[in-house]
Amino acid sequence: MNENTNGNGDNGSSGKAVISLTTGLEDAEKVTVAFLVAVGAAEGGRSTLMFLTKEAVRLAVEGTVHGVACSGCPPLPDLVKRFDAAGGRLLVCPICFEAKHLDEAALVSNAEIGGTVPMWRWIGDGGAVTFSY
Repeated sequence: MNENTNGNGDNGSSGKAVISLTTGLEDAEKVTVAFLVAVGAAEGGRSTLMFLTKEAVRLAVEGTVHGVACSGCPPLPDLVKRFDAAGGRLLVCPICFEAKHLDEAALVSNAEIGGTVPMWRWIGDGGAVTFSY
């Protein structure tokens, strides 16, 4: 990988990471990879936001995340706990959430309903490293 760094290991960005996830537990391996990337960013000291859309909005509902995606994969609940403990935030698409008739009162503690405008506000002028799953 060709990287342009400023000598301290980053690329001169604001130190923020945004992971966009559209998939829920119907593809647990993809969810695992997205959370591994998010946990790595958050535990590495980056301000980290996961933007959940489509089926991924269900992951923000208390008690939904369970299981292990594959042999050798870490349990999904462990990744979710690590992400929360490292200060990671979940931003849940309001259109997708409402379309699925989910209960906002059941959101996990690090989740909030918000769309693209709050996401761009959070990113700000400094930019962010992004990943999409």
